[in-house]
Amino acid sequence: MKKSRHISQDNFWGYLMIAPTVIGLIVLNVYPFIQTIILSFSSTKVFGGFEFNGIDNFKDMFASAEFWRANWNTVYFCILTVPIGVLLALVLAVFLNTKIKGKVAFRAIYFLPMVVAPAAVAMVWKWMFNAEYGIINSLFHLDVKWVTNSDIVIVTCAIVAIWSAVGYDAVLLLAGIQNISQSYYEAASLDGATKVQQFFKITLPMVSPTLFVVLIMRLMGSLKVYDLIYMMVDVNNPALTKVQSLMYLFYRESFIAGNKGYGSAVALWTVLLIGVVTAIQFIGQKKWVNYEV
Repeated sequence: MKKSRHISQDNFWGYLMIAPTVIGLIVLNVYPFIQTIILSFSSTKVFGGFEFNGIDNFKDMFASAEFWRANWNTVYFCILTVPIGVLLALVLAVFLNTKIKGKVAFRAIYFLPMVVAPAAVAMVWKWMFNAEYGIINSLFHLDVKWVTNSDIVIVTCAIVAIWSAVGYDAVLLLAGIQNISQSYYEAASLDGATKVQQFFKITLPMVSPTLFVVLIMRLMGSLKVYDLIYMMVDVNNPALTKVQSLMYLFYRESFIAGNKGYGSAVALWTVLLIGVVTAIQFIGQKKWVNYEV
C-alpha cells in the first residue's frame, strides 16, 4: 500500500513538472493549428468573425497563378540553399576537426550568425547588396542590381540564407564527426587508405545520421522561409513576385489583405508539403543512413 502511494506521488510530481510544457504546447501550438484548420474552411469578416464557406478557399488557392508561383519560388529556394549549404557545412566540419591553430575561435566565428537576430543579418546583407553604394558592387566594380533584378533576387536571398545557417549545421556535423572512434582511422591508415578514402569510407557513413538530421532541419527551414525575404525585399519591389514564398504569401493574405481564411489554406498546404517532403526523407534514409556503430 505504501509503495502504491509512493508511486502515485511520483506520478503526481512528474505530471506537475511537465504541466507547463504541455500547457504551452496546447496553447501555443495545438490550439492555433486547430484554429487554422477551421479558418481555412471559412471566410473572415471585418470584426474578426468568420463563416463556413466549405472548400472555396482551396478552390481559389489552386486556381491562383500567384499561389503556384509561390510554390515554385519555395521549391527553387530549397534547391538553391539545401544542397550547397549542407555540403559547405560538411566540408567546414571536416576542416574544423583537423589540427589547426585557433580552432575554438573558428568554431565561435562560424556559429556567430545563428545568435544574431535574423532581421539584423538581413539588413546588413541588404546594405552590402545595395546597387548604388553596396560594398559588394564597390569592391568588385560591379553594376548588379542584386535585390531588384527579378532574375537574380532569389539567388541573392539564397546566399544570405546559406551564410546564416552553414555555421550552425557545421557545428552539428562536427559533433557527429568527433563521436567517431579514432580506431577506425588508425586501422584504415595501417591498411594504406588515403585521407580521401577515409572520408568516403569512414567519416561519411558514420556521420550520416547527423547529416540526415541536418538535412531535415535545413529543408524544413527553407520551406518555411519568410523573415529573410520580408527583410531583404521591399513590398514595392517589382522583383517580389519572383521570390515570394508560401509563408510570405500566407503573411500577406492573412495580415495585410485581411483574408485569414485564404491565408490559413496556404498555411495548411505548406504544412502538408513539409510533411510529404519529411516522409520522403524518412523513407529514403534507409538506403544511405548508417546507424551501425
